[in-house]
Amino acid sequence: MTARDQAVVVAIDGPSGSGKSTVSKAVAKRLDWQLLDTGSVYRALTWYSLQRGVDLDDKDAVIATVPGFLEAWSLSLSPDERWVRVGDTDVTDRIRETEISAVVSKVAGIPEVRDAVNQRFREILVGTDADGIVAEGRDITTVVAPDAPVRILLTADEDVRIARRLAEKSGEDAARVAATVTERDKKDSRVTNFTAAADGVVVLDSTDLGLEATIQAALDLISARSAQ
Repeated sequence: MTARDQAVVVAIDGPSGSGKSTVSKAVAKRLDWQLLDTGSVYRALTWYSLQRGVDLDDKDAVIATVPGFLEAWSLSLSPDERWVRVGDTDVTDRIRETEISAVVSKVAGIPEVRDAVNQRFREILVGTDADGIVAEGRDITTVVAPDAPVRILLTADEDVRIARRLAEKSGEDAARVAATVTERDKKDSRVTNFTAAADGVVVLDSTDLGLEATIQAALDLISARSAQ
């Protein structure tokens, strides 16, 4: 049996600021697996569209940018070397700015966009030659990888999530960052359910857990479910 046949897919979903990215990266590093940051793709597509002067409220115009974007877009699957590129442009840091966070839901909320991007995610998961891959982001546990052996809904109370996001974005306006977290969850909830766990998805509430405890809890879940 090849490494590809044996690959374990771990799907992690959850609201903004729940710690999906941090926990997923740590888990992938400790297991020496790959990491698929799906949220970075929607952010990169948003950046790509804005660079071309696309009106993000024009659904058809955004959809029209998707084929060209998917041709140009690339990202690292290594948790030790994180980068996102569009053509020759490294957008790793640019796509994490609050300006992108505030409007990415306009792009990610378009069903046709999600269908095209989710198909690319499935191709990546199926095509991996690693022993395992952690995929984190919206739709992962229910649409992209509903048959993954390990599916986790990582959540936390809203005030805790806002505090975590503020810690990541020191120097930015606190009220704006808080509003971005709340508004993005509200907008994204119109197209995907990331607040209630589907059948077979385990809820991991990190409200009262520190980072290390949350990472270990995720590793324990992966170990238990992978052994089944």
